[in-house]
Amino acid sequence: MLAGIAAELRGALGILAKRDVQIPARYLSGKPGAGDAAGAGGASDATGAVHRPAALGDDCAAIPDGDGYLLLAAEGIWPTFLEGDPRFAGYSAVMVNVSDIYAMGGRPIAVVDVVWGTSAGALEPVWEGMVAASRAYGVPIVGGHTSARSPYNALAVAIAGRARRLITSFAARPGDVLVAAIDLRGRMHAEHPFWNASTATDPARLRGDLEVLPALAEAGLCDAGKDISMGGVAGTLLMLLETSGVGAVLDVAAVPRPGDVRDLSIARWLLAFPSYGFLLSVRPDAAGAVLAAFARRGIASAAVGAVDGSRRLTLAAAGERQTLWDLSAEPLTGFAGEGAR
Repeated sequence: MLAGIAAELRGALGILAKRDVQIPARYLSGKPGAGDAAGAGGASDATGAVHRPAALGDDCAAIPDGDGYLLLAAEGIWPTFLEGDPRFAGYSAVMVNVSDIYAMGGRPIAVVDVVWGTSAGALEPVWEGMVAASRAYGVPIVGGHTSARSPYNALAVAIAGRARRLITSFAARPGDVLVAAIDLRGRMHAEHPFWNASTATDPARLRGDLEVLPALAEAGLCDAGKDISMGGVAGTLLMLLETSGVGAVLDVAAVPRPGDVRDLSIARWLLAFPSYGFLLSVRPDAAGAVLAAFARRGIASAAVGAVDGSRRLTLAAAGERQTLWDLSAEPLTGFAGEGAR
């Protein structure tokens, strides 16, 4: 069983697309022949050393600012998704940016957008969706760029936020417990691997559920994790392991999963993009408190594996094990933490 799941995951576009990140990783690495790293990602001093305001490869740029951090992030929307469901694409563009901010223990401030359309009519549903998400999550749209004179339709949204204490992709440690938290009170999108637990949900509940993340960070209960994005649990965990320079064993059967959806295979669920989903790397003595925090909000959560020093992601189920990816031999995004170098 696991060999088939691993083969399906390795060939999935949501995971393979993460390799595209190797392009900016190469240009921003500061390595010889990697382009103008100083101009792209920071400034150099007289010694030639590059000084960057934030670590690269996280859900947001986290820039130290006073007693906390300014968070900046941006997301582009997959063109096929935008063409097929423009209203939900507009909604999702805001939603995923909001999730990135909370994933790092922060709270959003505002978003800006870049919208290109072939006509005013093409822009209407996109804007309807963005405004609906802005109201649902209580995050204002404060500016951007709109054009109805483009030969194609395109959408990107950027966000700013603030955090007092961070949850980052760089802090997973061997011995940590992997915790997956997913709001299962939703449904699958008809055409795309999106689990929608947002558009029909009371806005007050949406905001309260997201507040779990900064509360965990500020209480010192969690400092490592990511939101589950395109690539699902499997792709998100690979990125977390790569930036932290560690490996893990993932118990695929333990991942919270809806029980009443037909034809939802384990592999398909491990690739799904939930509107509310987080994968956290938690010290063992804090795991109980973290699980309890999600349970109080009615969010399904579970310990789904353990972090180790192998730099491999290994799938496990019913006593069987299968290596999904060896990051020491095959990078995914190219943004590797110090422990991986």
